[in-house]
Amino acid sequence: MNNKPVLDIPKTFFEKLLDALTTIVYLAVLIYTIVIWSQLPDQVPAHYNSAGEINRWGSKWELILLPIIAAILAVFMTFLERHPEWHNYMKLNENNIEFQYKNSRLLMNVLKNECVLLFIFLTYSTEQVALGKIDSLGMAFLPIFLVIIFGSMAFFIVRSLK
Repeated sequence: MNNKPVLDIPKTFFEKLLDALTTIVYLAVLIYTIVIWSQLPDQVPAHYNSAGEINRWGSKWELILLPIIAAILAVFMTFLERHPEWHNYMKLNENNIEFQYKNSRLLMNVLKNECVLLFIFLTYSTEQVALGKIDSLGMAFLPIFLVIIFGSMAFFIVRSLK
């Protein structure tokens, strides 16, 4: 199928729930950031190495970049999520097109929400480090994040092939 049809497939309850929960967490961390802003030191962690240790400090104003990046990613990925006909498929035919579109759209939804939650987690964790409540992200942060992202992709790719 060279010209993939555009199908009007409503979002599932699960997709709506993920979006709502992520939005609530996003807004909660934004409000928390506003509330504690005056307590933050002028210099906060700005970068972490692969072990989750701080390797660069920067202005606390750099903290606002993380929620901004999360919002931009959410908007862009929501746009892609709404156009599953633009996604790549291995074996697309009339019998499986609706399932493949739903599967691909759900993959995009899950990845979008995972990425937004990652940036929100980084924002919150950086604030906690800056306030002296924790020392670093921890050594397990990167492996856990990678397992979650690549595990999600693997799950949906395998699902697509069945």
